[in-house]
Amino acid sequence: MSPQSRRPADLVRRLGSQWHALVLLTAVWVLLWGDLSWANVLAGAAIAVSVVTLFPLPPVDMHGTVRPWRALVLVGRFVADLFQASFEVAAKAFRPGPPPHGAIVAVRLRNPEDAYLTITAVMSSLVPGSLVVEARRATGVVYLHVLDVDAVGGPEAVRRDTLALEERVLRAFASDAVLQRCGLTPEDAATAPQATTPGREKEDA
Repeated sequence: MSPQSRRPADLVRRLGSQWHALVLLTAVWVLLWGDLSWANVLAGAAIAVSVVTLFPLPPVDMHGTVRPWRALVLVGRFVADLFQASFEVAAKAFRPGPPPHGAIVAVRLRNPEDAYLTITAVMSSLVPGSLVVEARRATGVVYLHVLDVDAVGGPEAVRRDTLALEERVLRAFASDAVLQRCGLTPEDAATAPQATTPGREKEDA
């Protein structure tokens, strides 16, 4: 088979292996336009294919599994946190008084692998009132800017909530080997976060 005949097959394999990115980019395009129509979906899909083809990303080594019930728990809790934080941030914007006390809190995650760290960081940033300003893969530490650190219970509460989010991400997508390495086996699901929380860095306010 000639190199020319292999190129279309290679492109199809690349697009097939990155279908998650294609779906995500298409969804982002539709959300940006705010109109769910066939024209927007097709345009988003075409742009997604162009991005993946012209700017290919290196493969991410992720040996995991999707647990439907745990994934539903993850999404459900995320939606609840999203609505709650949105109302709280809106209330702070209209409430008279001194400005909120913001801070940057460092949180050392259990697992520094790219996929799980990215999912945890993105979901943390999507909730109003918190934003990941830096993530260090080598140490597994993410730095979150919190709008009002006192209102959420202080830096330790921020760390607990972030580690709880990471646990939900791992239980939804990580393999059994990763869960065991992080001390999150199915048998000790309720107690593992308290018993296996790694050492944490001090926050920089």
